Amino acid sequence: MKRRSFLKVSGISMIALAQAGATPAIASNRPSLRFLRPPGALPEEEFLNRCIHCGQCGEACPNRCINYFELENGLASIDTPYIIPREKACILCMKCGDVCPTGAIQEVKYEIDDILDKVNMGKAVVDRQLCLSWQGKTCGVCYRACKLPDVAIRVGMLEQPHILEDCIGCGLCERSCIQIPQAIKILPRQT
Repeated sequence: MKRRSFLKVSGISMIALAQAGATPAIASNRPSLRFLRPPGALPEEEFLNRCIHCGQCGEACPNRCINYFELENGLASIDTPYIIPREKACILCMKCGDVCPTGAIQEVKYEIDDILDKVNMGKAVVDRQLCLSWQGKTCGVCYRACKLPDVAIRVGMLEQPHILEDCIGCGLCERSCIQIPQAIKILPRQT
């Protein structure tokens, strides 16, 4: 960890503990917002143990969808990468895993079998009460945005989206949804 990052983390941690009157044991790792880890990220506990907060994953991301936590997700997550799909989704380029020096984000080949085997960011769910296609107006934007059409999502009559078991949760469907609030959301993977 670089000196600047260390000082930032130390300062933020001291301020947070002072404001909360808490000890590090009380400051938990409970997420306060719905987020995804980059594609190929290890299960959460192992990911947090391996991530060295180097920022290389975000620098390699051509879509600039990777952000870094400050205090909003607890002390254990400070300076770790995350994605908010509604703001900017993952385009599955897999460059973050190529540059991760510790393996916290695994290398994933840009091949369907490797992607399906190693990427589990979450899974899409459709709110039929909000979805235009389920309300009788054809849409299909989520299907056309998906990098894995007919593998992760298929459409039925009036382009009604049906999420399939192989959805990896990249968030492109959520990002592209024209409804506000969005009719399709990614639920992060269970750790």
